[in-house]
Amino acid sequence: MSGNETRKIDITRLYTDEAGETHFVEEKLEVQEVNFAPPAPSMFASSPVEAKASVYLLLPEGYFGDFHPAPRRQLMTLVKGALEVKVSDGETRRFTPGGTVLVEDTTGKGHATKSVGGESIVLVAQL
Repeated sequence: MSGNETRKIDITRLYTDEAGETHFVEEKLEVQEVNFAPPAPSMFASSPVEAKASVYLLLPEGYFGDFHPAPRRQLMTLVKGALEVKVSDGETRRFTPGGTVLVEDTTGKGHATKSVGGESIVLVAQL
């Protein structure tokens, strides 16, 4: 690596507009080359984002949560299973392990979530 190289990571974000509708948007997160864990080679890292707590969530097989706003801003990463999320503007997306979403729709109509694929879901939420 060159030393001070930057790159971008695609991030999915859920947000609420002024009318109370929830939407997905794809954004780019800039990461900077850093010597994060010497003597391992350099890697790319974002600026730190403060998290007060992390929790693991287990959604049982067949889980369905009808439309609701998020209880707080959170960064959610799917660890196991497949999850379908529908936002109030009508768009639906499916997330699989490794999928991460910045959930910021804490007001308005919110989103609905359901497990798909016949297995339970494991998520990590950073609050």
